[in-house]
Amino acid sequence: MLVVRPITAGDYDALYDCAVESGHGFTSLPVDETLLRRRIEGAQEAFAKTSLKQPGEEGYLFVMEDTKSGQIVGVSGIEAAVGLTNAFYHYHLGKVVHHSRKHNIYNALQTLTLCNDYTGVSELCTLFLREPYREGRNGRVLSKFRLLFMAQFRERFAKQVIAEMRGISDENGRSPFWNWLEKHFFTMDFPSADYLTGIGEKTFIAELMPRFPIYVNMLDKAAQDVIAKVHQNTLPALKLLQSEGFRYRGYVDIFDAGPTVEAEVSQLRSVRESRLITVQIGQPEVSENVLICNTKLTDFRACQADVNCCGDNVILTQEQADALQVTAGDSVRLAPL
Repeated sequence: MLVVRPITAGDYDALYDCAVESGHGFTSLPVDETLLRRRIEGAQEAFAKTSLKQPGEEGYLFVMEDTKSGQIVGVSGIEAAVGLTNAFYHYHLGKVVHHSRKHNIYNALQTLTLCNDYTGVSELCTLFLREPYREGRNGRVLSKFRLLFMAQFRERFAKQVIAEMRGISDENGRSPFWNWLEKHFFTMDFPSADYLTGIGEKTFIAELMPRFPIYVNMLDKAAQDVIAKVHQNTLPALKLLQSEGFRYRGYVDIFDAGPTVEAEVSQLRSVRESRLITVQIGQPEVSENVLICNTKLTDFRACQADVNCCGDNVILTQEQADALQVTAGDSVRLAPL
C-alpha cells in the first residue's frame, strides 16, 4: 500500500534522489544537501506547531511510502504563506493600448510586469513522483491529498492557494524565455538562476530584473511562444488542478514563464466534497475508491482505499486502518477520487 505521511530526517537520502531525478527547472528541489536538510527540519517544525491559528512561513513536506518495501516513491509539499520574509516574484501578463484617434492607429500590446501580487497566499509545491510509480491513480493521490490536509487544518492556510507550473525548457535545462532575459539583463544561465532561487538566494532578482514593464512583442519569437506554456511532464498535474477548480489569471514564472494557477481553497472540488466520517473495522462488501486521511497533524496519514460508506460511517479493513493509524470510532476525512 502507498501511504502519504510527513517527512522525517531519515528520508533525506530518498529526498536527495528525488531532487536528482526531478531535473532542471524544478526549483523547489535543488540538488543541495544543506537546503534539503533545512527543508526537512522546517517541515518537522511546522508539523510540531500544534496551536497555530493563522498561516505563517510554515512549509509542510510529505513523502509517499510503499509500506511493503519501505521505499519512498514521491514527495509533495504545501507552503502556508509565501513571500512574508523573502519577496515572492511573478510576471503579470497585462495589456496597454497605444491609440491615436487623429491618425486612426490603435495598438493593444501585451506587457510583462514584475510583481509580488501573491504575497501571503498558500502554495502547492514540490510535487514529484518517481518514474516506476507513475501509474494508476498514484499521481492523483500525491497531489490531491494536500487538499484534504488543507480542509482538515483550515486555520493553517490562506484563503487563496496557488501552484506554479513548470515552464518549457529543453533536456539541458535551457529555457527559451530565460535565454532572452539572460542575453539582455542577467548574463547567467537558466540552471544557475533556477538553482540560486531554490537555495533562497533571490536578491539578484530585484537587483537585475528589468524594473519596468516588458513589451512582449520585443521578445524573440522563441521566448514569446513559451509564455504561459507548461513542460510536457507537467501537463497531467495542470489538468488535475484545473479539474479541482484552479484557473490561470495571467501570472507566469519569472524564469521560464510557466503559468501560475490559483483558486479559493473553500471552492476546490475535493475540499467541498470532503467530509468527516466515523471508522468501523470490517470487510467492505460494496466498495468505492476514495481519497482518505486521518485527522492527526504530526501523525498525518493519507492514501487511496476501496471502502464501504454507510451513512456517517465508513468500513475499513484492518490493513487500511493500520495504514491510516486509526481505530474503530476515530474520525477520518474522505473525498471521491
